[in-house]
Amino acid sequence: MLQQPLIVLIVLYAGLVGLIVGSYLNVVVYRLPLGLSTVRPRSRCPGCGNLIQARDNVPVLSFLLLRGRCRHCGSRISWRYPLVELATAGLFVACLFHFGFSLQTPVAWIFTGLMLVLGLIDYDHMLLPDRLTLPGIAVGLATQLRSPLVGLVPALAGVALGAGILLAAWGLWKVVRHEEGMGLGDVKMLALIGAFLGWQGVLVTLLCSTLGGSVVGLALMRLGSHDMRSRLPFGVFLALGGLAALFFGEPLIAWYAGLL
Repeated sequence: MLQQPLIVLIVLYAGLVGLIVGSYLNVVVYRLPLGLSTVRPRSRCPGCGNLIQARDNVPVLSFLLLRGRCRHCGSRISWRYPLVELATAGLFVACLFHFGFSLQTPVAWIFTGLMLVLGLIDYDHMLLPDRLTLPGIAVGLATQLRSPLVGLVPALAGVALGAGILLAAWGLWKVVRHEEGMGLGDVKMLALIGAFLGWQGVLVTLLCSTLGGSVVGLALMRLGSHDMRSRLPFGVFLALGGLAALFFGEPLIAWYAGLL
C-alpha cells in the first residue's frame, strides 16, 4: 500500500501534467480550426505580435502574475486560458482517483483531453475537425488491445452504434425536412466516444447530451435568443455527456437497470 506522502506527490504530479497539457490544448483549440501548426511558430500576443516568453507561459501562474494582461501592450488575456488549464488538471486528478494506478488512467487522460478540445472548438466554430475525430477513433480502438477501459469488442460495437444512431438521425431529418439537422462531425465524435467507452458509454452519452441540449435549447428559446430552426453546438453536449459516461456511466446504467 502506498504511503500518504507518496500519494500526495502522485496527485500533484497528475495535476501538474494536466496544467501543462491544458496549456497545449488551448493552442490546439485556437490554431487547429485555422489550419495552423500547433507546434510552430511560437505563441504571440494577438494584440501587439510580440513573442510570449517562457516566463509568461507558465500555466495559470503567469496569468495571475500578469493580472490577465500582455506584458508588452497590456491587451487583455481571456480568462478561458487558465480555466481550460485548471479544468484539464482537475480532470486528470479525477481520472487518477477514479481509475487508480493503472493503464486506464492515461487512456482516460487522452479521452478527457479530446472531449475538452472538441467541445471548445465546436462552441467557437460549430466544427468538429476530422483531424481530431478520425485519429481519435483509431487511438481509442488501439488502447483497447490491452483492455484498459472496455475491451476491443465492446469498443467496436460502440463505434458502430455511435456512428449508426446519429447517421440514421441525420438521414431521417434530411429526408423529412430536406436540410441537415446536424453535422457529420457529431456522428464521428460519438463514434470516437464509442471507441473509448464502448456501446454502453455511447448510450449514456447520448442520453446525457440529448437531455442537456434540450434543456439549454428550450431555455434559449424562452429567452428569445433562439428559435426552432436555430442550431446548437451539439459537440459541446456530446463532450459533457462523454465525461459523464466516463466517470458515472456504470452507476447510471446500474440505476437504470434497477428501475427495469
